[in-house]
Amino acid sequence: MTVTVVGAGLAGCEAAWQLARRGIKVMLIEMKPAKKTPAHSYDGFAELVCSNSLRGDDLSNAVGLLKEELRRLDSLILSCADSVRVPAGGALAVDRYAFSDAVTSKIKNEPLIETVSEEATEIPEGRVIIATGPLTSDALAEKIRSLCPESSPLSFYDAAAPIVSFDSIDMSSAFFASRYDKGTPDYVNCPMTREEYSGFRRELVNAEEAEVHGFDDGGVFEGCMPIEVMARRGEDTMRFGPLKPRGLRDPSTGKEPYAVVQLRKDNAEGTMYNIVGFQTHLKFPEQRRVFSMIPALRNAEFLRYGVMHRNTYLDSPRLLDRYYRLRTEPRISFAGQMTGVEGYVESAASGLLCGIETARGMKGLVPADLPSGTATGALALYVSTGSVGDFQPMNINFGIIDPLDVRVKGKRNKNVMISERALGIIDRYISEDRI
Repeated sequence: MTVTVVGAGLAGCEAAWQLARRGIKVMLIEMKPAKKTPAHSYDGFAELVCSNSLRGDDLSNAVGLLKEELRRLDSLILSCADSVRVPAGGALAVDRYAFSDAVTSKIKNEPLIETVSEEATEIPEGRVIIATGPLTSDALAEKIRSLCPESSPLSFYDAAAPIVSFDSIDMSSAFFASRYDKGTPDYVNCPMTREEYSGFRRELVNAEEAEVHGFDDGGVFEGCMPIEVMARRGEDTMRFGPLKPRGLRDPSTGKEPYAVVQLRKDNAEGTMYNIVGFQTHLKFPEQRRVFSMIPALRNAEFLRYGVMHRNTYLDSPRLLDRYYRLRTEPRISFAGQMTGVEGYVESAASGLLCGIETARGMKGLVPADLPSGTATGALALYVSTGSVGDFQPMNINFGIIDPLDVRVKGKRNKNVMISERALGIIDRYISEDRI
């Protein structure tokens, strides 16, 4: 029994790992390093092309729950992420290159996984999981489109934030802190006065954008909005978003700043910091000119500029079942962001569940059928059945997880109780060998 997995991103690697752990041979096809998409630069598997953060790690938020479920289900991605984490307050952030290296090493040293370095331009025969991500190459995207003529894959624009060198940050105009002193003070905070903010926003609104070719049917996905688009939406939009000053106090004034730009460590050595929430597709000279208006970044050395690229995802509620299989041709499954799950952790979760369910089916076992009382199960059920109207990429959230049947005072207490219930379900499934 062999399954072909196409794509060695987070979802593809996780699916391959889960299959191998259950005794299923895997052929993992990845076009890197011979060919890369415009957003990829590293040769390793599971490359993080946008942020290096896997977001919050607390059980009072849904992604924290999802991560804990994945840890208990022997997730390759979470194991590797935990092993190379870098300080980020209450979030799980990683050294992106060490993370890729760790995943690549695990995959290549697993005897049941054979890796093939070539571009897949056709959908392989037999049992296959397509996990080529939102940057699927044109040739394969056309083959996928032909499988679903009544509902073609959709596209939206996605963007990555710039990275600056720590040595070039003017720390006389910045300070280390975490919002509300939660966790360790790992963020570099760059305060701005009202006048500095207004001038920055004015130049940002009028800055020249890079031309994006070939994606006229796309739109901006709300969950990864370019900072210049946010600036155009209103004077205070950024101040209620990534430049929110709440919970931060400038030690030089003892007061809350008018606006704050936050920087997060991007590698273990602390030599690289990314500008949080500053996804952009401004031209590179414009990025340097406008972002250098932030006082602490007046002399910033940009190690990577922000880039914008096309993302592609399926109309999954009309195409896929709860096992991420194509309804019209169940030998073909999909995993990762092309299914409409949004985010690194969600992508890994879809790969994990797709791998588990594929293995159980091939071995003649009943499906795991994780319920919507768990984050992993709720995500699969939402993607396959839960959307109404136009389908949009979805991060995990408590709104798609079964609510409690009792009233609980306080949102945080309620969320923690939902998480504890979900983890109880996961533990029971594991102890009963149902997953």
